Amino acid sequence: MPVLRRVWAPISERPVARVNRKFEWLYVYGFMHPPSGRVEWLFLPKMNTQVMNIALAEFAQAIGAGPTRQIVLLLDGAPSHHSRTLVVPDGLHLVIQPAYSPEIQPSERLWPLLRESLANQAFTDLDDLEDKLVDRCCYLDQHPEVIRNHTHFHWWPNDISVGEGRPVK
Repeated sequence: MPVLRRVWAPISERPVARVNRKFEWLYVYGFMHPPSGRVEWLFLPKMNTQVMNIALAEFAQAIGAGPTRQIVLLLDGAPSHHSRTLVVPDGLHLVIQPAYSPEIQPSERLWPLLRESLANQAFTDLDDLEDKLVDRCCYLDQHPEVIRNHTHFHWWPNDISVGEGRPVK
């Protein structure tokens, strides 16, 4: 689906945005740490429980989650996020947010940052779209302050102490 945005144009001229309406799907999974602005990105073909299992396993491996490193993930109520067949790797703990509450889910503010780079553009195919998204993800990785400014809510903890006051990073 095209992402359309308003643009400035001279008076009495109508701006034209060429779009290519197709229905092919590419899903971007983003695992984000709001205080640091760090994101682990995955591009996957579907959003279902089987693919979510792959995404969780990749994320756990990428950040070293396990018996000595415990990670809490906040997720929305998508069916693939709390299915009975979901396999949660050691060291990950899932917390499902209340339904219809995107304002308390920091990752909801991540997606407009990705869509911004796609506005008013036509893509020839899914690979072209993926290339553009990869470029945007690389830019955001190099500018974590952009993510931090959009997702680190005032009530979000900076450090969470465990045991004898040792911060978990």
